[in-house]
Amino acid sequence: MKTNARELKWHVLIIVIIMASIMPIIFAVSNSFKTLSEAYSKSFDLIPDHPTLENYIHVLKELPFLKITMNTFIISATVTVFKTVTSFLAAYAFVYYGFKGKTVLYFLLISTMFIPFTVTMIPNYLTVSAFGLRDSLVGVILPQLSDALGIFLLRQSMKTIPRSLLEAVYLESAEDFRLMKDLVVPLVSPAVISTGIIFFINSWNEYVWPMLILKSGENYTLSLALQTFISAEGGTEFTVAMAISVLTMLPPLGLYLIFQKFIINTFAMSGIKG
Repeated sequence: MKTNARELKWHVLIIVIIMASIMPIIFAVSNSFKTLSEAYSKSFDLIPDHPTLENYIHVLKELPFLKITMNTFIISATVTVFKTVTSFLAAYAFVYYGFKGKTVLYFLLISTMFIPFTVTMIPNYLTVSAFGLRDSLVGVILPQLSDALGIFLLRQSMKTIPRSLLEAVYLESAEDFRLMKDLVVPLVSPAVISTGIIFFINSWNEYVWPMLILKSGENYTLSLALQTFISAEGGTEFTVAMAISVLTMLPPLGLYLIFQKFIINTFAMSGIKG
């Protein structure tokens, strides 16, 4: 009975945490289909009395939504590709190459995960400005071409590959490229995919760094467009802001739901070996 009571408490706690996590999403979706008057009078009613698509139509008419979405996608896709490739190559080197100072270098790289963004923000901003890349998508992308988290996750995944498999493939060809292509890539592809999805979602939702670099409305990302729209309207177009929020969250949410199994497995595997 004590065990069942303890398990029940944990289940209740988990349910509360889940509800607290998804309520903002449900709130945004619900109010995006309401009229403004209904949203102010019945904000927390989950089902609209008279559902309408006017808020979404207004967004598509008043904002260059396709252009802003394309800007966001270009930044997120480019950052994701570069971070994934550099993380994979660095992790491969740390696992399969032996060189002096490897352990020290690895832990120095991992330690950068604990450095707050505010510490690196000003140096990155000054560097981008010196290259004349302010108010450009390249300026947003340039400081984000590598990531210590990706190196950590992929290194942990590669370390789970049995040494006997590595030796068998290496004896056949003795070529690092073939070892990587024929063995390592297929075995760690779920981890590569999930790491890429994490990078894409983080980049898609990024706000502070694009806000510092991008000044022209034509270069805005979805997060910037949402904040600018709310500020311009004085917060009065509440339902339209909710519609923009829903449109902004759909791509990363969809990707996570599709690839959640890979993402969960990658984080689970990261604790198998140190």
